[in-house]
Amino acid sequence: MFLANIGYHTRVFPLVTPPMGVMSLAAYLRRELSAEPMIVNQRLENCPPAEIVRRAAAFGADAVGFSLLTTASYLLPEAVRLTRAALPNALILAGGPHASSAKEAVMAEADVDVVVPGEGELATKTVLQAWREGGRDFGGIPGVIWRDANGEVVVNPGPVEQVEDLDALPMPAYDLIDLPAYWRAQSIAPVFRRRYASLNSSRGCPYGCIWCHKTFGRSIRVNSPERILEEMSHLSKTYGINDFEFLDDNFNFYPRRVTDFCDLAARCGFRPRMAFPYGIRADLLDDAVIDALVGAGMYQCSVAMDTASPRLQKYTGKNMRVEMLMAAGERMTARRVYSNLFCMLGFPTETEEELRLTISTACASPFHTASFYTVTPFPGTALHDIVKREHPEKLARLRYDNMDISGMRVNLTDLPDETLFHYQRRALRQFYANPRRLARLARSHPQPWLLPAFLPILLYRATKGLLPSAAACPDTGGCAPAADTAAPPPSGKTP
Repeated sequence: MFLANIGYHTRVFPLVTPPMGVMSLAAYLRRELSAEPMIVNQRLENCPPAEIVRRAAAFGADAVGFSLLTTASYLLPEAVRLTRAALPNALILAGGPHASSAKEAVMAEADVDVVVPGEGELATKTVLQAWREGGRDFGGIPGVIWRDANGEVVVNPGPVEQVEDLDALPMPAYDLIDLPAYWRAQSIAPVFRRRYASLNSSRGCPYGCIWCHKTFGRSIRVNSPERILEEMSHLSKTYGINDFEFLDDNFNFYPRRVTDFCDLAARCGFRPRMAFPYGIRADLLDDAVIDALVGAGMYQCSVAMDTASPRLQKYTGKNMRVEMLMAAGERMTARRVYSNLFCMLGFPTETEEELRLTISTACASPFHTASFYTVTPFPGTALHDIVKREHPEKLARLRYDNMDISGMRVNLTDLPDETLFHYQRRALRQFYANPRRLARLARSHPQPWLLPAFLPILLYRATKGLLPSAAACPDTGGCAPAADTAAPPPSGKTP
C-alpha cells in the first residue's frame, strides 16, 4: 500500500506538519493486514506528482491512496492519471478532508476507484481485504463510494465506520516518515525550527460551527491519559525530543481528562513542552485546567473567538462565551503562555458594526497575536450550503487551488468588497499598534530573536491587503510566516 499526502507548501502557506491521518492509517494497515506501507508527503518535499508516482511504481504498489485538502484537489487528476499509466492494475483510493467533504464529486474530478470519506482505518482495511481476494465489489462497506464493473459511481448507504476505542489503535507510523525533516520546516504552531512531534489524542467535535467539515463526526472520542503519555514517552526515547504539538479538534472537551493527564505526567517525572496551535475550546479553560496545562509544560496556545457578535455566534453555531474566552486569555498571558487569537471577518449578513465589534474586542484582548481570516465556504460545510442557496454568484468566483485560508478573497457579506478588506487591514494595524502588546509578545515568545522575520509580510497585509495567490508564489526555500499565519487547518476546524 502506497500512501501520499497531496499538496504543496508555499510562501503564503508554508505550514508543514507530519501527515497524522496517513500515518495512523499506515500503522493500522500494517498491523491488521501485515502490509508494509510507504508514505510520501508532497507538502513537505514539494515534489511534482510525477515524482510521487515514480516512487509508487518503484515500490511496486498494488494499491495507491491519496489524502488531500480541498486546496490541493487540483493536483489529484494529474496524480491519478499518471498512476493509471504507471500502475494500470493498482487500486486507487482517495481520502482525507477533501474526500470527506466532496464525497462522490471526487469521482468526477479524477478517475479513482474508491473514495473513503471520514475516518479511514476500518473502511480502508475492508476495501483492501476485498481487493486482495480478487473482488471489485465494495457494496457491503458502509459510506464508501466506488465504481462498479460498468464504471457507474455507487454511493453506499450509511456512515463510514468509526473507531470507538482510540487506545486500541496502534501508534501512528512515525518510523515511515523522516521526522527530523519536519524540524527544519514551519509547523502549525508559530514556533520555528525545533525538535518536536505532532500528536492527535482525540477525534470528533460536538459543536456545530457552520464552516467546519466535521471529518471525524460530532461524537468525541479520546485517548486515555495513560495512552497519551505512552506515546509521548515513546517519541521522546526514540527521537530524543521533548516538544509536542497537539493537533486535536477539541483537546480540552473533557477537563478531567486534561487534569488527569497532567497529574500522571507529573507523577512519572515527565515534563514536556507542549503547544496547542488549535483545538482548545477557550470557554472550557478554567483556572484548574490552565494551571494543570501550564504546570505540565504548555508554552503556546491558540483559541478561536471567530466573531464577537452575539448574533453571529448563534447564527454560525459557534456559541462561544466570549467573556470566558477573554478571561482564559488573561489567565494564560499572566502565566507567560504565548497566546494567539483566531478571528474571522465576512460572515453572511455581517454588518459594519459587527466587524468593528470583533476588531475592537480582539484589540482590547490580552492575546499576544491575532489572526483575522476571511470567512470562506468550503464544500461539504453548512456555510457552503447557505452561500450556494442565497448567493451562488459568490461561489462561482471562488477558487480553492493551492490557496490557504488567509489568502482567500471572497466577500460573503452584503457590504462592498473594499469595505470588508479595509476592515481586515485595519484590524491588523490596530491590533499590533499597541506597544504594550508588542512588549508582552517579546517577553513571552519562545523565540523572540525571530520576531523581526514577521515584519515584512505583516506590514504588507496591514497596508496593502492579502498576498497574491499561493500558486503565484512557489516556495523556493522557505520564508518565515507572518503572525497571522498561525492558522487552523484549511478545513476551517476551530472548536
